[in-house]
Amino acid sequence: MLENITKTADFLNSLGIRDPEAGIVLGTGLGGLTAEIDIQVEIAYKDIPDFPLSTVQGHAGKLIYGDFGGRKVVAMKGRFHYYEGYGSEQVTFPIRVMKELGIRALFLSNAAGGVNPDFRIGDIMIIEDHICLVDNPLIGPNDDRIGPRFPDMSEPYDRKLIEKAEGIADGLGIPVTRGVYLSTTGPTFETPAEYRFFRIIGADAVGMSTVPEVITARHMNLPVFAVSIITDLGVEGKIEYTTHESVQQAAEHSEEKMTRIMKELIAAI
Repeated sequence: MLENITKTADFLNSLGIRDPEAGIVLGTGLGGLTAEIDIQVEIAYKDIPDFPLSTVQGHAGKLIYGDFGGRKVVAMKGRFHYYEGYGSEQVTFPIRVMKELGIRALFLSNAAGGVNPDFRIGDIMIIEDHICLVDNPLIGPNDDRIGPRFPDMSEPYDRKLIEKAEGIADGLGIPVTRGVYLSTTGPTFETPAEYRFFRIIGADAVGMSTVPEVITARHMNLPVFAVSIITDLGVEGKIEYTTHESVQQAAEHSEEKMTRIMKELIAAI
């Protein structure tokens, strides 16, 4: 695996993508953050060696490099999911490439369904922990050059970044909350019974991404910060018919607030 990671990173280096300080992954309906990046390099995933293709509406499928918050960043405008038919190595490969490029922290975003009865559509939830109900991306042979066989997960989301983000949000007058994110494979939205089960076992929000990326980052000792935009509610009495389009629209509504927090947080690393 390391050889493919190095090959892809070398290719991106040759395009001028060098020494980014932060990596960003943007979820469904959240690609607008890239409008705030002073773009120096933009390349479609299909043109990057060993990269999969993003097949989901609302995921542009581009890698972007430039200045954001006074820092050099590399941003994924769209991610990969198990439900697209990709294996764990493909889903998480870009995270390993960004680490090889030199990022010092990983920033993730997603659209999620809220199962916490206190949540409302449009809320911004800073992820403080997760529950993994998908295949662990570290299953299989381990390459000790990349990370340990049994990585610690006592702090999957960096506490200092969480506290800093909360301070930034408070200063901007943007309400945020903390919570536990649960990852499923998708692509179906959840049944009412599944929503109830997820809440019982400790989840505040549920989605179809992010956790494999976090596990991969922590395998490489890369600090992680992640947020969910609550785009629909899985709470008894509040469950409504949900479509991918409605999720996109709800995410886009809160995107500007998330971008402001991310910009100041990345500037502070």
